[in-house]
Formats: sequence, C-alpha cells, structure tokens
Amino acid sequence: MDFWRQNDIVSQQKLNRYPFILIGAGGIGSVVGLVLVKMGVRNLTVYDPDVVEDHNLPNQTYRISDLGKPKVEALAAICREFAGVDIKPCQQEFPVPSMPEGIVINGVDSMAARQAIWDGAIKLNPRVKVYIEARMGAQEGRIYTVTPPDSRYEVSLYSDEEASELPCTARATGYNAFFLAGLLVSQVQKLVMGESTSPEILFDLVSSTVVLPE
Repeated sequence: MDFWRQNDIVSQQKLNRYPFILIGAGGIGSVVGLVLVKMGVRNLTVYDPDVVEDHNLPNQTYRISDLGKPKVEALAAICREFAGVDIKPCQQEFPVPSMPEGIVINGVDSMAARQAIWDGAIKLNPRVKVYIEARMGAQEGRIYTVTPPDSRYEVSLYSDEEASELPCTARATGYNAFFLAGLLVSQVQKLVMGESTSPEILFDLVSSTVVLPE
C-alpha cells in the first residue's frame, strides 16, 4: 500500500513504534481494526471469542460469507484482503490478569468486562503506552483516551445494573460504528504524532453534537 496521501498526517515509522492490542471484534472492534490497518498499523492482535451471526452483519464489517466463522478469523481475512496486513487473531476472551504492552484499545460491551480489564491488565501496567476505551449505543458513543493509572477514568466505571438498557431493536447502527471508529483512530493518530489527545469524547448523532468535556 502507498501511504503518500497521508504521510504528512501520520508517520508510518511513528505509527508502528508500538504494538496494538484490540479487545473485542464486534460493533466497535471490527470497524476500528479495519481502519487501523488501512491507516498503516502492522502489528495488531485482536481478541474475541465469538462467531459471526446474522444480526452482526448490519453494524459490523463482516460479510455474508463470514457467517458462522470466528470473528477474529473473519476480521483477519478482511484486513488481509483490504490492506494486505496479517493481524494476529486470538479466538478467546482477553486474558485477565495479563501484562499487555503498547497501545490497548477496548471495545467490549459489558461494564463488568471493562472493570476487570482495567483492574487486571491496565491500571498498574507500565508497559501500556495508552489505553483507549469506547462505548457505543445505536446513535451515540463515548471514547476515553488515558495513560494508566488515571483516577478520572475509574470514575467512569459502574456496574452493568446501573447501565441504561436499550430495546433490542435500538442498540446498533453501522453508521454510528464507523463514526466512532473515525474519532477513535484519530486519537491514535494524534498520539503517535505527539499531538494532544482528548481524555473523553462524547457524541450524539441524533443532535449532531460532539462534546469534549474538560
């Protein structure tokens, strides 16, 4: 791939200074993974235990031919086909406790899993350069970009019982996933290029607003 159209925006050398770990290959992770490799990431490991189901097709990157396949294997094939990149697929839940390194992106969909990952792999891990965690509804989302440990991020964690429960038919849209992925990967670009990142980004596509809380 020839990256000359973006060379002044993101340096391939700086981008690939760190390994990337992507936790989750669903509505958030499947799109983020593809956008990362299209931007030039070459060292990407993806964790997800699930397989592609028909309800995943409208809001995730998977193809009809991927039905029944492990999500990480299908995403690996898509990244290879669209960007010529061989990512490392791990068909399992992200191991907790563990000591990952580099840039860790979390796209899981439960608060309990977010808490466990933060406590068991991120919070006190000096090998993590930056931790990016995303949350998404059907038409809104939230992105945290923090350097562990970060007490401000911990305040954002709560139980699944406290989370608002959306109707089954109003939980996910493809356009929201791509919008979130664009915002998230732009944080990666800023990070590797030494630009300031936003610790928290909120957006709502219903009202067409993006907010950067202080």
